[in-house]
Amino acid sequence: MTNTSLTGRTDSPFLDAPAVVTVKNVSKRFTIRKDNSLKERIVTLGRAGRRHSEDFWALRDISLDIPAGTTIGLLGPNGSGKSTLLKTIGGILEPTTGSVERRGRLAALIELGAGFHPDLTGRENVYLNAAILGQTQEETEARFDDILQFSGIGDFIDTQVKFYSSGMYVRLAFAVAINTDPDVLLVDEVLAVGDEQFQKKCLDKIREFQAQGRTIILVSHSLGQVQELCDSAVVLHHGEVKFQGSARLAVKNFREILEGRRIAEAEAAHPEADANPGKVEHVELSIPGRAPGAEHHHGDDLVIRATFSHKDVLPEWHCGIKIENHLGHPAYGVDSRMLKSVHAPLNGSATIEWHLSDLRLGGGQYFVHVFLAKPSGEHIVIEREAAHFRVVDDDSSSGVIWASATSRSYDGGIRG
Repeated sequence: MTNTSLTGRTDSPFLDAPAVVTVKNVSKRFTIRKDNSLKERIVTLGRAGRRHSEDFWALRDISLDIPAGTTIGLLGPNGSGKSTLLKTIGGILEPTTGSVERRGRLAALIELGAGFHPDLTGRENVYLNAAILGQTQEETEARFDDILQFSGIGDFIDTQVKFYSSGMYVRLAFAVAINTDPDVLLVDEVLAVGDEQFQKKCLDKIREFQAQGRTIILVSHSLGQVQELCDSAVVLHHGEVKFQGSARLAVKNFREILEGRRIAEAEAAHPEADANPGKVEHVELSIPGRAPGAEHHHGDDLVIRATFSHKDVLPEWHCGIKIENHLGHPAYGVDSRMLKSVHAPLNGSATIEWHLSDLRLGGGQYFVHVFLAKPSGEHIVIEREAAHFRVVDDDSSSGVIWASATSRSYDGGIRG
């Protein structure tokens, strides 16, 4: 496999940046033992033991170049190899074949409390963890107050960490990692731990690192977070790279994998049934009064027309649309149940039209998902990014919605 630089687009400012992480043909094998006790392992020693173990390849021939200053997302279903790849990049795991080259200081937030000793206090673990990350005692002392303030641990800093909650663990670990001045920061799902205020602090710190030109490799199941933070992303499936490129397209690819898995599971559970008897045949979008493909202006109507079909006659069914912005954030959604619409039985195919009047969205690209569903609301089929349109950019505001805003200034003498 040829190394591919993960910039996400051809006009990226990182195209000429040097690679801080180079993954060359990396594969990782684990041996799964089938004998559960020490006695069984002794009995099955030697050649016979091979029948009692199985090789599992968590990664297969992965090659990536990660340029300095980029933020890269790693996506994939559970068991796809994301965390294994992150640990291999961090030097926690050695690849079975291939190699990983790194430049600069690296900090990893991969496992909750990794590097912490339960019998040591938070203060002692700060010095221990910082030393593991390559920081001197003098550097840690100079940054200790910043670490304590960011973690929010307070007086618990002198308590043994075995008495900490999971949230306290990760807050202290994150505070140490970001205060070691890493050139490369590895983050594995830890942003999902802690309260909303701490998560916001972590995201603000990541954005600060991005502004400083540091490199971040992020594993997250929050697709909106990946699209918002990452310049590009890699989708892993069964230990192999299935897609690499822009974060938006990576999220679309990942959703297709999840949908394929859902269909496969439904087929396995009901092998006699057709796993996907429904289909979105055709979707078209128009803006009344504007030419095909024209930008949508604030206050324009939007018409979405979709044709559905089903292998069997559906006496009852409903359908709907979802509109998301380029970050995957929902902007609008509606379906038959919300509109209290009752459709005639679906026999062959049917076309449904949604007319959205006086639509006022913020500027940028929007994507339309269309779905056919059972009366219970369970999707029969969903066509993601079935259509897209662009809303004219307006420098006077930002966000998902648009409003005509004015502001007034009052002097200090005005009372509310």
